[in-house]
Amino acid sequence: MRRITLWGLSTLTTLVLLFSYHTSTGSGTSLASPVVAQAGAASGGSGSASGSTGSSGSTGNGSSGTSGSGSSSSGSSGSSSSSSGGSSSSSAAKTYDGDTAQTRWGPVQVRITVQGGKITNAEAIVYPNGNGRDAEINSYALPVLNQEVVQAQSANIDMVSGATVTSDGYLQSLQSAIDQAHL
Repeated sequence: MRRITLWGLSTLTTLVLLFSYHTSTGSGTSLASPVVAQAGAASGGSGSASGSTGSSGSTGNGSSGTSGSGSSSSGSSGSSSSSSGGSSSSSAAKTYDGDTAQTRWGPVQVRITVQGGKITNAEAIVYPNGNGRDAEINSYALPVLNQEVVQAQSANIDMVSGATVTSDGYLQSLQSAIDQAHL
C-alpha cells in the first residue's frame, strides 16, 4: 500500500512540475528601458561573417518610406555602425550592427534601424544556415524575434522555443546593437 501511495504522489508531483515549467526566459534579459511608440521602416543590405550571409528585405508595420542601409564587419567579433540618409539630424534613420555572437551552431549578428529614438526594424544579418535543419528553424524563429524587438523596443523579449541557441545569440547581439544606439 505504501508503494502505491508513494508512486501516486511521485506521479502527481512530476505532472505538476511538468505543466508548471516555463519555456521562455525573457523576464531577466532586459538592460534597456522600453519605449512605447513604434514606426515601420524598410531596411536592406547584407552582411557576412565566417562564410554566412544575411538576408535583406523590408519589414515593419508602419508606413514610413525611409530606407536604411548599413555595413557589417566581416570579423568574428567586430561590429560597425553607419548612418543612412544625407542629413545628420536625430530623425534620420540609422543602423547599428551588434557584435557577432558565437553560438554552438554558428555566428549570429543582429542589425537594428533606429529613427527618432525608436527601433523601427530589427533583422538577423548573420545566422546559422549550414544545413536544412538550421534553415527550417531560423525561417520561423528569426521573423518572430525581429517582430518582438520592434514591439518591445528593447532586448526584453521571449526566446523562441525550439531555437534556444539561436535566440540566445540573437539576444546577445541585439543588446550590443541597442548599447551602440544608446537606447
